[in-house]
Amino acid sequence: MSTENAFLIGDGMTGGYGKSGPDILHDCTIAVNKGEIAVIVGPNGAGKSTAMKATFGMLNLRQGSVRLDGRDITDLTPQARVAAGMGFVPQTSNIFTSMTVEENLEMGAFIRRDDFRDTIAQIYDLFPILKEKRNQAAGELSGGQRQQVAVGRALMTQPKVLLLDEPTAGVSPIVMDELFDRIIEVARTGISILMVEQNARQALEIADKGYVLVTGRNAHTGTGKDLLADPEVRQSFLGG
Repeated sequence: MSTENAFLIGDGMTGGYGKSGPDILHDCTIAVNKGEIAVIVGPNGAGKSTAMKATFGMLNLRQGSVRLDGRDITDLTPQARVAAGMGFVPQTSNIFTSMTVEENLEMGAFIRRDDFRDTIAQIYDLFPILKEKRNQAAGELSGGQRQQVAVGRALMTQPKVLLLDEPTAGVSPIVMDELFDRIIEVARTGISILMVEQNARQALEIADKGYVLVTGRNAHTGTGKDLLADPEVRQSFLGG
């Protein structure tokens, strides 16, 4: 599948953490098209989160480049990438627990100088439970609701692409399905989504494109459907 015209592409990325850390990624390519969902799956320690963080500028790339909407952003800091249209939701410590839901969303608008009330209204449309609980401390919410707050906060900068690091970690299967439904709705608004998931089978079911990584390298790439149907992928990564 061509990645040439992808909206976000980490192209041939080789690198690791710090100036002298060992390479975790080896000529790894990850891309997502406009308004699509791309999922990175693979065994533990495969470099999944590292590959996604590399596209956000959290890694020292020794080779390769990152492009967003045709612009080379390889040398931009993560902060500058947010200004350029990227949103990132880390797996942990992704909300302010002592603040209300609405205060969390307002904190997400830190780079904006305009009136962002319309954006908050759109987020409440996407995540009705947050509207209901907007005056509650975010720390009192369930795990799945907290994740919705984290995603909502990232959406406050009106990103063109949203990076999600294991958004369904530690939630029940029912909550996972609910979160995936919400993620699909976000993509339908035209936002590209790149996410790392442990729940590989379920994630590939909603993915336009999937990347299976092994030891920081591309092992299999295809549409979500193709990868789910691939006997080798099923045997090795999806439990048969």
